[in-house]
Amino acid sequence: MGTETVVKAAPDGYTLLLVNDSHAMNTTLYERLNFNFIHDIAPIASIARVPNVMEVNPSVPVQSVSEFITFAKANAGKINMASGGSGTPSHVSGELFKMMTGVELVHVPYRGGAPALADLVAGQVQVMFSNLPQTIEFIRAGTLRPLAVTTATPLKELPGLPTVAETVPGYETSGWIGLGAPRDTPSGIVLRLNKEINEALADPKFLARLSDLGITPLAGSPSKFGKLISHETEKWAKVIRAAGIKAE
Repeated sequence: MGTETVVKAAPDGYTLLLVNDSHAMNTTLYERLNFNFIHDIAPIASIARVPNVMEVNPSVPVQSVSEFITFAKANAGKINMASGGSGTPSHVSGELFKMMTGVELVHVPYRGGAPALADLVAGQVQVMFSNLPQTIEFIRAGTLRPLAVTTATPLKELPGLPTVAETVPGYETSGWIGLGAPRDTPSGIVLRLNKEINEALADPKFLARLSDLGITPLAGSPSKFGKLISHETEKWAKVIRAAGIKAE
């Protein structure tokens, strides 16, 4: 509904859309939308990349991704994988992992990431691929055990923690956010907004706050953001179709 509101809004730079990875997924997840996201939303600027973490309840007897894969294959269909709901980033990240490793995990969708994490901490479910800002305090408190980050490179916020790709070559997922506008927004407005956003992303105080949350700034041009959206839309379309994921 929010996206459609922006699609139909006056292209004057005053009604904008906070774009994230879910928009790229929803293009395939929903069979009938009243808009074409890539065509109808003009990319303004990317803002940040949000890392995901593969984590388990401490009762799971594994310390690494390779140990988890071995354990999961020995307990096929017995390990519950939590997510914030069917078709959410945490869900499709897990489905990509399943596809690339051949493990059999039972998907348990929740109505949002918070209740999913609560049950992961309680041991009702065993594994989750959640974004770092949501989970970093649980990791710091020791109530969740991180196995790896899902980004292509390690994170300084979690020193010593490897990437999933070190065990599963080619695996990479992360959330991201940016701003978009109605399709016919004049280029002058788009470029002005892009300039202001990139200047904000250079502010030391803002960067420090992002770092506290484990978020990486992602400055760039409108065209660069458009390429990111197109790439992510194509990537997740393959996973959603292969896994037969449907929106609830």
